[in-house]
Amino acid sequence: MKKIKIDVHTSSFSPGQKAYLHSIKMQKLLIIWCRFLIFAGFLTIWQLAADFGWIDDFYFSSPIAIGTLFLHDITTMSLLNHIRITLIESSLSFLLIILCSLLVATLFWFYPVLGKMFEPFLIVLNSLPKSALAPLIIVWLGTGPRTIILCGMSVGLFGCILNLYQTFQQTDPERLKLIETLGGTRIQAFTKVVFPGNTPAFISVAKVNIGLALVGVIIGEFLAGRQGLGYLIIYGSQTFKLDLVILSIVILCIIAMGLYWGLNILEKKIVEKMG
Repeated sequence: MKKIKIDVHTSSFSPGQKAYLHSIKMQKLLIIWCRFLIFAGFLTIWQLAADFGWIDDFYFSSPIAIGTLFLHDITTMSLLNHIRITLIESSLSFLLIILCSLLVATLFWFYPVLGKMFEPFLIVLNSLPKSALAPLIIVWLGTGPRTIILCGMSVGLFGCILNLYQTFQQTDPERLKLIETLGGTRIQAFTKVVFPGNTPAFISVAKVNIGLALVGVIIGEFLAGRQGLGYLIIYGSQTFKLDLVILSIVILCIIAMGLYWGLNILEKKIVEKMG
């Protein structure tokens, strides 16, 4: 059956409805401008504080100094290579977290006894400080990209499994009972009810873990990397190149925002398709 789209023009709205829609639009614009002004004001105050000596620009640098360093390193392509390495490692860690978590949570849903057996262990592993696991991973696997990716996975994997498993368990039992009454199998119940019904929750879990994967990769690069933004932060702090440290942190913030916005766009498209 085809879905019929109804095109509603604002001309059919009452004056009160038009005023409400206009106020919503203006509120969104106001929020965007306020964000821009806050960011611009922060950069201005930071630069003025460095220029007038209110802060020590050796330790705190300045926006102009960081921008100059960025342009210099971009032209030499060295910075782009470090950014590329961190993006690849973070993306692989994130994808492996989601894939492994989905497989394990699905297995636990199909075999609830396994879920009850392993849930306490997952809770304990999830409560461990993840930075404490990184040195062990380095001892076991040595240095290199494989170790860094595993460090990225260790930060979010156990929590992601628990969240997905609990989400699957909270599926409406009446809908599952209806599938069973109609003669459906457990596989059909999962593919037709459990997973589609929990897609928004699945995306929310993914949005949390994209940041955790990035954090884990940076921890791995701190300890075992010879490339990447985490390595640049450690290298800059050891050689007192604090401009490089702050530049790397700024780039990490931009990467985190970009990945989060990307998942937001994906979420909207999935919700529109489901609707």
